[in-house]
Amino acid sequence: MSETQLTEEQKKELREELKRCPSGTFDAVVTFRQDKDATQVPVIVMGVIERFLEPEARPKLREGDEETNLMEDLGIDSLTMLEIVMLLEKTLDLTFDNEELRELRTIGGVNTFMEAKIKGEAPVQNLRKYPIEEIAAIMPHQEPFLFLETASVGTHEATATYIIKGSESFLQGHFKNNPVFPASIMIEALGQLAVFYLLTAEEEKLQHDVDSTSIYFASCDGVRCHRVCKPGDILTLQIRPRNIRHPLALFQGNITVDGEKTAVAEEIKLAFDYERTSVDESHNGSRNGGGIPENKERGTGGDRRLSKREKA
Repeated sequence: MSETQLTEEQKKELREELKRCPSGTFDAVVTFRQDKDATQVPVIVMGVIERFLEPEARPKLREGDEETNLMEDLGIDSLTMLEIVMLLEKTLDLTFDNEELRELRTIGGVNTFMEAKIKGEAPVQNLRKYPIEEIAAIMPHQEPFLFLETASVGTHEATATYIIKGSESFLQGHFKNNPVFPASIMIEALGQLAVFYLLTAEEEKLQHDVDSTSIYFASCDGVRCHRVCKPGDILTLQIRPRNIRHPLALFQGNITVDGEKTAVAEEIKLAFDYERTSVDESHNGSRNGGGIPENKERGTGGDRRLSKREKA
C-alpha cells in the first residue's frame, strides 16, 4: 500500500477523537493511517476499547489475552460495542457491516476481523453455524424440551439463540397472568449448549466421539440472574470450556438479551463417556465398558439425565 501523509488538521481531529484513549493510541493510529502498518491495529483496538470501559474493568483488559471476552469479562453491552465500532471506523477510515460484527466476542476475534478488513479479505468464519434442523438431529433433547434454535460452534466457544415465544407450556403457570421465563430453564439451555459443544466441536481434549446417550448434568455453581425474561425476548447464550478431561467437562456460560447481562453460570459440570465403537477401534475395548462413566458425580438427589435421544 502507498503511504498517505495526514494533514495537521486531520491529526488535530484524530487527537480530539482519541483524547480519552490511553497513551500510544493516537501515535498508533497516525502510523497506521500514514504507513498502512497493520501491526498497529491491536494497539488501536485495545486503546479504543479501554476508552469505553469502566475503570474497574480496565485492569482486566490490560492483563487479559486474545481470549478475553468483551461482554463476560469486560462488561461491554451492545450500545457500548456500537460506540467502539463507530470510533474504530472513524480512526481507521474503514466501514464495517453490522452483520459481520455480531459474532465478535473476544479481543482476538476483533483483531483478526480488523486485519482481514484492512487486507481486503473476507473475515475468517471461525464458528460453524447450525440451523434448528441440524441441532435437533444431533441433540438428545427434543421438542418441547429443546432450548436451542440456532447454534454456532468454534474451537473455544459455542453460541446459540432461543426466542421466548410465550406458547411454552410451563409459562401457563409461571406465573398466573404474568409469564416469566424460569431462570432454571435458562441454566438448562446453557447446559444444552454445553452438550452440543461436546457433540460437535473439534476439541483436542476429546479423544473420541462422545456418546450422546451418556451425557449427564452433574452440577452447576456460581449462578446469578440479573434480568427478568418474558415472551418476545431473544436469549443469546454462550459457553466456553474451562477444562475437559474424560469423564468430566467443565464449562462457564452466560446469557444476554439485547446485549444486557441476563444470567451467568461460573461452572457447569457435565459427565460424559465416549462412543464404545470409537474406543474399541482405537484401544481394542473401552476403559469401563462404555455406558455411564465410572466416576460420575452424584448429588443429594442423584444425577439428572439430561435427555436421551430417541432411537430410530
